[in-house]
Amino acid sequence: MLKTSYQTELLEAGIDEAGRGCYAGPVFAAAVILPADFYHPLLNDSKQVKEKDRYELRAFIQENAIAWAVASVEEAEIDRINILQATWKAMHSSIQSLHTKPELLLIDGNRFRSFSGIPHRCIIKGDALYASIAAASILAKTCRDDHMKLLHQSYPQYGWHQNKGYGTKVHRDAILQHGLCEFHRKSFQINAASPSLF
Repeated sequence: MLKTSYQTELLEAGIDEAGRGCYAGPVFAAAVILPADFYHPLLNDSKQVKEKDRYELRAFIQENAIAWAVASVEEAEIDRINILQATWKAMHSSIQSLHTKPELLLIDGNRFRSFSGIPHRCIIKGDALYASIAAASILAKTCRDDHMKLLHQSYPQYGWHQNKGYGTKVHRDAILQHGLCEFHRKSFQINAASPSLF
């Protein structure tokens, strides 16, 4: 069962990303500040929640959170600064966009670059432990999925409406047949002629 908070003295925001390991598309991040009495029975790590339930949760989170924000970093920027730096940049942008300033950041994962002097805690698998991180994971995941469905309309051969840019067999086979497109992350060294690199 998710914990409602890491502590009770400081106003905390949960931070999570979506799409870090994808072959294509932006990386998204979300920041969420929840009230102390926030509860939804379906809230969990987004990977453990059915797609239709994720969208129900997104609407509930956006309506009931104290503050929330979502940000992204595009493929070209990922290639320029690397995926780790791009993930942190998206996280920083989401935090900066909150209309209420948090006093503690709860980061899903084991590494983070400090932001604006706000103390932070890195929590491995935090999206399965704390409600605010789980809420952030829901927002980041659903917003990124929506974006990939839009990109799918331009490049339907890659199946992004289903694989969302991850390296599934359908996606890998499409790369072998059609090559890379403008939305693929070139720094990931995906070589259409060498499936062993997948």
